[in-house]
Amino acid sequence: MKKNEPKKPGLTGRLSIRAKLLITFVLTAAFMFLINIMLYNEINRSMRQLDEVYATNVSLNELTECLEGTQDDVLEYLNTKSSDSLEDYYRNVQLFRDMLEQLNDRTVDNEMKILEKNIRSMSETYLELTDETIQAKRGRNVERYKAAYNEEFLNYQYIRTAIDRLNNLQFQNNSDNYQIMLSSLNYMEFVSSAIVVAVAVVNLLILMLLIQTITEPLRMLARSANQVAEGNFDIQLDDSRNQDEVGVVTHAFVKMVYSIREYIARTKESMEKEQKMMERELLMETHLKDAQLKYLQAQINPHFLFNSLNAGAQLAMMEDAEKTSIFLEKMADFFRYNVRKMEETTTLAEEIEAVDNYVYILNVRFAGEIQYEKNIVPYFNDVQLPSMILQPLVENAVNHGIRNVEWEGRIRLDVEPVDQALVIRVSDNGQGMTQERIREILEGGMRKSSSLRDSTGIGMDNVINRLELFFGRKGLLQIYSDGPDKGTEVRIVIPRELLNQNNKKM
Repeated sequence: MKKNEPKKPGLTGRLSIRAKLLITFVLTAAFMFLINIMLYNEINRSMRQLDEVYATNVSLNELTECLEGTQDDVLEYLNTKSSDSLEDYYRNVQLFRDMLEQLNDRTVDNEMKILEKNIRSMSETYLELTDETIQAKRGRNVERYKAAYNEEFLNYQYIRTAIDRLNNLQFQNNSDNYQIMLSSLNYMEFVSSAIVVAVAVVNLLILMLLIQTITEPLRMLARSANQVAEGNFDIQLDDSRNQDEVGVVTHAFVKMVYSIREYIARTKESMEKEQKMMERELLMETHLKDAQLKYLQAQINPHFLFNSLNAGAQLAMMEDAEKTSIFLEKMADFFRYNVRKMEETTTLAEEIEAVDNYVYILNVRFAGEIQYEKNIVPYFNDVQLPSMILQPLVENAVNHGIRNVEWEGRIRLDVEPVDQALVIRVSDNGQGMTQERIREILEGGMRKSSSLRDSTGIGMDNVINRLELFFGRKGLLQIYSDGPDKGTEVRIVIPRELLNQNNKKM
């Protein structure tokens, strides 16, 4: 691979991809914002003009409604003379006067303005006549309020006619203005659409240019990476002159390929030596594990054999040969299993049979003092285990649990599935343990004491270590006790995945 000197990057080459994207986004957003502001102001101005087009018609309609309300209040007061109608009259009169203030009162050369001035003048006369009519009614001057009412009603009709005419003229004028504004809005819509399309095209061109500056180096890098993946380390790749993220990655890739090629050369030289060292280490590790297994298996108590044979000899002298034969047969089965399985794994069913033989031998030795119960799920009979795992647990339960207690001692063996695991329990109702003692046993605190080789600590240590070596995991054995004289439970919990690694089924 040829290494080239990187060229001096340009202005855009010195920017990161994030900076390029950010600048493009900011410029695009600013341009769109300015265009939207311009369009927004223009649309608002047009909408205000549209609102003003028919505002005069709305004002004239409100003036007509107020005039009609005033006339209705006058008529209602004349008919009922109620205080409510009088209050409504004065309220409408005030509102009507306020609206008249908005009409033209100057003389101008404009038909609509002249009409506004005439309406304002006739309305002033009309209000004076309505007030005169109200006062005559209040003074009970029938002739006067009738004459005043007829005159003001005639004035009212003139005002209505003038307002309708003015409204028609105003509507016609506003319709012309509306058409002009509508044309302006259509033109504005066309212009705004054209601007949006132009901005979109410009943004698309800018994005395509930016994407090309990013993706082209990436495509070249991907092609080179594929060649490297196929084992070709003699590729030629120009070092990127850009200082953005792609340039940094390309430069790092070039250095990486060069380093890999040198590393492969060094690796080839030392591979044979390293492989020999690994084989030697594996061999040493295998020998070490074999030595550990043999050491742990050798800790099984040999004194039990002599004590059991002495009990068999005594039984032969005291009883018939049939019981002695059964006893010696159980003894033979137990020690045959012990010797045969010392160097290999066994099944759970064989372990349970060994425990049964062991308990039978103990009951012969101690005249049936041991009450033994078991609850076994047959599905687990073929599960593979290290040999002589359960018997030491039962032995500890006898020697350090129910031996020398004043009540009837009982030992129970349970094998069952619990929460995706195989659980084996050996429990007794004997002397129990303190939490300090349990912690000392589980942590292997009894290993250093040569005077206690037959104690619970060393037996449990034997089982714990062989379980760890066989399954490759710590913490499989657990001890539970509520304290002195509360009994003890030793539990072996083997998760399903560990059983699947060492057994064909569970």
